[in-house]
Amino acid sequence: MAMNFDPFRELDRVASGLFESRQGPRVMPMDLYRQGETYVLTADLPGIDPGSIDVDVDGQLLTIRAERTLRGAEGVKWITRERSGGSFLRQLSLGDGLDVERISASYENGVLSVVIPVSERAKPRKIAVEHVSTDGASESPQLSSTAS
Repeated sequence: MAMNFDPFRELDRVASGLFESRQGPRVMPMDLYRQGETYVLTADLPGIDPGSIDVDVDGQLLTIRAERTLRGAEGVKWITRERSGGSFLRQLSLGDGLDVERISASYENGVLSVVIPVSERAKPRKIAVEHVSTDGASESPQLSSTAS
């Protein structure tokens, strides 16, 4: 078996291992976008046991926690081990106008999706304009629907 040894790649691997903080939780890469009347957060969590994922809301703070446990047989001599295990954590401050009671989450193919709906009170709506006649009497408009 032919093996190519690249000293620069090896130096990079060793240096990143030295400078990487193994103490605290790791940050998970995520995307956040608005689609219609919901915000959608997607976070990459490959190799995570779905049972270790915890999504909770405390007031206006959304917290996502997950744990990756690396498996390895005892007595194994590692040649390369670049995948990191440990805790992952992400916290987001949610603004007003979101319906925190209806947040939902799903995990598929290593991607966590969290759907955060906009609250009804924050959605755009039509305001009825009263017509005031010159004699001071007001007339209520006849609208079939006040929501858009």
